[in-house]
Amino acid sequence: MSEADGDGAWRRRTAAARHRGCEENGSDEGRRRRSKGGKFVLRIEDTDLERSTKESEDALLRDLSWLGLDWDEGPGVGGDYGPYRQSERNALYKQYAEKLLQSGHVYRCFCSNEELEKMKEIAKLKQLPPVYSGKWANATEMEVQEELEKGTSYTYRFRVPTTGSLTIHDLIRGEVSWSYDTLGDFVIMRSNGQPVYNFCVTVDDATMAISHVIRAEEHLPNTLRQALIYKALGFPMPRFAHVSLILAPDRSKLSKRHGATSVGQFKEMGFLPQAMVNYLALLGWGDGTENEFFTLDQLVDKFTIERVNKSGAVFDSAKLRWMNGQHLRSLPSEELTKLIGERWKSTGMVMESEGSFIEEAVQLLKDGIDLITDADNALSSLLSYPLYSTLSSPEGKPVLEDKLSEFAANLLAAYDSGDFSSALEEGSAGWQKWVKSFGKSLKRKGKSLFMPLRVLLTGKLHGPDMGAGLLLVYKAGRCGVVASGSGFVTLDERFKMLREIEWESFSKDNPVMESAEAVPVSN
Repeated sequence: MSEADGDGAWRRRTAAARHRGCEENGSDEGRRRRSKGGKFVLRIEDTDLERSTKESEDALLRDLSWLGLDWDEGPGVGGDYGPYRQSERNALYKQYAEKLLQSGHVYRCFCSNEELEKMKEIAKLKQLPPVYSGKWANATEMEVQEELEKGTSYTYRFRVPTTGSLTIHDLIRGEVSWSYDTLGDFVIMRSNGQPVYNFCVTVDDATMAISHVIRAEEHLPNTLRQALIYKALGFPMPRFAHVSLILAPDRSKLSKRHGATSVGQFKEMGFLPQAMVNYLALLGWGDGTENEFFTLDQLVDKFTIERVNKSGAVFDSAKLRWMNGQHLRSLPSEELTKLIGERWKSTGMVMESEGSFIEEAVQLLKDGIDLITDADNALSSLLSYPLYSTLSSPEGKPVLEDKLSEFAANLLAAYDSGDFSSALEEGSAGWQKWVKSFGKSLKRKGKSLFMPLRVLLTGKLHGPDMGAGLLLVYKAGRCGVVASGSGFVTLDERFKMLREIEWESFSKDNPVMESAEAVPVSN
């Protein structure tokens, strides 16, 4: 997941998504306003030449598309307010920078990096804010021309009032104020001619008719700079809303050291886009009820900026996983089957991604699947037969001591007679009839019947419905849908292994090593 280090929830280092009528960067408020007649505009902020690459832009576009955050205007779509890459808008920034220079709101600063560092050191010693001293703020025209003739590089600095303050009404935080003397004259154009972030976004927002700016709280300090630029250029001020940062479990700012990942990585991990949007919407917002499950349309209908909390929300990966499971299992049966079937085929577990085996396997295993990638282990577990490991484990000891060897002998007899296979051929009804008859012959029922049956037939102590699972294993052994490298142990192979078990080896004095694993037996 890309961290919210820019204007809104889906800003990615070198880019931001913008909404006309609401600069929301892919949030629910942006979609809500679109439903009221606004537009979702994607603007790529790529003036940081060192960090901006074609690859990062492509990744951003893929991530937004995957999340279902399609834009009305922007790269690949066009619109009335383009171009939509800041790197293609330099002429516009230069035009407004020159306008500010002519009006006296901006001046040329010829200070070297060494001089600027010296100013910071002096301010630090005096325990003052590290602001620019204003050395070139009142330079004469002659002094400026002299430096220009020498070819001295310069920046454009915005002239900040020396007294007074600015107050804005933040839609989330209420009244927020800053004193001008904490800022100092700031750069809007670098010495290489590149505009800085605060200048770019102000010009862009004004010329793209953005009325609301909704972004992370760490951008509050930028509001003062941007407000001064708005006023100097005569642009109307948009409304601001600063949302809280997403926090790590220790309540520090979420970062890579906490396992934060990009949106693309969450996709690879098996998360669904609708679950991601649902979970992220609930970080700092709620509809006033206990409900936590929302479709995208429901979020659009219910979301309001007034219900956004001021305090930061902790990113809970376990809760996100749970949320994903809820969305996964709420998918229509056909869609879920297609999704997981294609996953199994892509990982080489099955030969075909559709068919009755796939449909039945998905329905049987879905309750244990929270991520799409969980489906791999779920199917692998169904197909495997770790009998030796189970019998060697402490948990398997009670089953082993309940006359399991005698139980196994009777089960083998049922297999050899053909009764067991005939029952499976008849499907669920045949299986249930056989189990009832088999239990009656052994004078067993309930747990004393089903636990040894599960262990001997599946090799496990726990799992999905035993009958449905065995019917799938039986079907897989006959239809050839399971790939050869999947670790599948057929029922015939399981009974062969069962026949060859030396029960004495599981005695108290001579236990089989816990690491022993069952493997398919060659014919």
